[in-house]
Amino acid sequence: MLNSTALLTDRYELTMVQAARRSGKAGLPCVFEVFSRQLPAGRRYGVVAGTGRLLDELKDFRFGNEELEWLAAAKVVDTDTIDYLANFKFTGNIWGYREGEAYFAYSPVLVVEAPFEQGVLLETMILSILNYDTAVASAASRMRGAAGSRYLAEMGGRRTNEQAAVAAARAAYIAGFDATSNLEAGRSWDIPTMGTAAHAFTLLHSNEAEAFKAQVETFGTGTTLLVDTYNTDEGVRKAVEIAGTQLGAVRIDSGDLGVEVTRVRKLLDSLGAKNTKITVTNDLDEHAIAALGAAPVDNYGVGTSVVTGSGVPTAGFVYKLVAHKGETDNWVSVSKRSANKTNIGGRKQALREFENGIATKELLVAGHEIATGENQRELLVPLVSNGIVDGTYLGAHGVSAAREVHRRAMVELPIQAHRLQRGESAIPTEFI
Repeated sequence: MLNSTALLTDRYELTMVQAARRSGKAGLPCVFEVFSRQLPAGRRYGVVAGTGRLLDELKDFRFGNEELEWLAAAKVVDTDTIDYLANFKFTGNIWGYREGEAYFAYSPVLVVEAPFEQGVLLETMILSILNYDTAVASAASRMRGAAGSRYLAEMGGRRTNEQAAVAAARAAYIAGFDATSNLEAGRSWDIPTMGTAAHAFTLLHSNEAEAFKAQVETFGTGTTLLVDTYNTDEGVRKAVEIAGTQLGAVRIDSGDLGVEVTRVRKLLDSLGAKNTKITVTNDLDEHAIAALGAAPVDNYGVGTSVVTGSGVPTAGFVYKLVAHKGETDNWVSVSKRSANKTNIGGRKQALREFENGIATKELLVAGHEIATGENQRELLVPLVSNGIVDGTYLGAHGVSAAREVHRRAMVELPIQAHRLQRGESAIPTEFI
C-alpha cells in the first residue's frame, strides 16, 4: 500500500502548477466541476460511486521525501515548485452527489473550490477513482434490477488488477449486490464474502464423490457443491446422496443455463432436495440474468461483466475549470468551446424535481447558493470543508450509507429508467 497518493497523477498537473506560479495565477480561487457530457450509449442513468475511496485517498495526498526526491531527480518540476509541494495540503472545499446517487448528463457530481494550484493537482486522482467505480456501480445497478430479489454475488477479481478488484467489489455492493468473493473488500469495507470450491477441487480428488464428501465433512451440509465438472445430472445425484436432502445449494457454471437449471430443479425435487438452492455463474450480465428471470434460479454469481469489458462502459467524467475569481474579486465563468467538447461555465447547484415521489427532471442552477423549492431535493452535499474531510462518507459505515442512498434513488426513478433496452436518459437535464 502506498504511503502517499500524490504521484497517482499525470505529469501535466504538476507542470501546470509550476507555470501558473510563474504567471502569478496559481493562487487564484477557482471552481472545478466533474461531469459527463452524456451517459454511456443506451444507458438511462448512472450511479455515482468511489466518493468514499476518493476522500480516503485525499487524506494521504502529500508529497513526502521519497516523492520529492524522485520529482527532483526526474526533473519533472523546478526547485521552487518542489519546495511548494513539500508543504502541500489541500485547504479547499469539495461538494458532491451522495455516493450511490443516480446522475445524468451534465450532472455536476463533484465540485471543487480551491486555489488553482491545489485544485488542479487533484484532477487525475479524482477522475481515475470516480470513472472506474461509477462505471462498475452503474453496470451493477442494472444487474441488481434484472435479478430482482434473488441473491447476487460479485466474483470478478480474477478479471481485473488486484486493486481494481477491491474497488469493484465495493462499488457493486453499493449498487445492491449481496456479497463478494474478494476477501480484501470484505476486510476493508465490511462487505459479506462468499465462496466454496472450483472445478480444481473436484479434479484434485479421485472422483466427484470423494471431493463432495471432503467438502461436506469440512463445511457441513449447508455448503454449495459444484456439480458440472463431468456430468451435471450425475453430479446432482452424487451431491444429494452424500449431503442428503438438506444440501444447501448446487452450482452450475456451464451449458445453456436456462435449460440446465430447469432440469436440475426437477431432479433435485425428485430426489427430495426441495429446499436445495441453485446457484448459476458462467459469464452472466444483466441481459443473461433477465433471460433467467422465469427459471428456478436462486443465486447469481457475476464476474467479468461487472468489473471490466463491454458491460462496464466508462462513465466519461471530465474535470473542468468552470469559474475563477477576477481582478475585482468577482467570479468569472469560463468554459471550453471546442466542437463536441463544450460545457456550461460557472458554478452550478443541482436539484432533482419530483412529482408524486418520482423524479421528473434534473435542474442545474447557476450560482453559489440555491433555494430548494417544493418537491425538489438538493443534490450537492459538503464532503470537504476547508480541507477537513467529512468522516460520514469514510469506511464501512460510509459504504452502508451509500448502499441505502442507492436503494432510495432507484425507487425514485421513473419506470423507464429500469428497462435494459437501449434508450434515452430517464429524466431530462435543464439549465436555469
